[in-house]
Amino acid sequence: MKSTRVWDLPTRVFHWALAVCVIGLVITGSTGGNAMVWHFRLGYTVFTLLLFRLVWGIIGGKWSRFVSFIYAPSSIFKYVKGQGHPHHTVGHNPLGALSVFALLAFLLTQVATGLISDDEIAASGPLTKFVSNATVSLASSYHSAVGKRFIIVLVLLHVVAILFYLFKKRENLIKPMLHGDKILAHGIPASRDDTGSRVAATVVFAVCAGLVYGLVNLGG
Repeated sequence: MKSTRVWDLPTRVFHWALAVCVIGLVITGSTGGNAMVWHFRLGYTVFTLLLFRLVWGIIGGKWSRFVSFIYAPSSIFKYVKGQGHPHHTVGHNPLGALSVFALLAFLLTQVATGLISDDEIAASGPLTKFVSNATVSLASSYHSAVGKRFIIVLVLLHVVAILFYLFKKRENLIKPMLHGDKILAHGIPASRDDTGSRVAATVVFAVCAGLVYGLVNLGG
């Protein structure tokens, strides 16, 4: 057994930044009024983080890449029955992977609908001018009611799962997401996490931020 780098620094920063932003979005969205200024800022930040994660899921550290936790249905069933592969304990296990993909999908949908939502009071998404009133109405309804609830439920399930693994399976999933390492059997490859990869992640994030800035300012 040896200490092995599983979560590279960019993935860890993404994880905690996303957590803070999602909490902030729920609070500011529920508060309304002047807090909506920060709601939009946090929304743009989440948009940037999600774009970054999509790219990093292709070029990031080994265990951060989507290919490392895309499981066949048979693998998921075996894991649920307690017949999982040893590699399932390295990065995201099959159930954790489902949670990650679901959360990414709902957050992307929430961001997309937020860009074209209008509360008909003071807050209006920057891209509402490009879609019909019917589309704005549908997006606004989903964003403020349906999508928000789904995300809260998914986040709560995520927390419950972490607590279950901590107290029932005696497996701490929080520490590796803080320092990046897990004690694993010899022969399990580590994720790349050096200066080069971190510089690459910074460049990717900057490009994603530029794309988001350009999109939300489209058309002046």
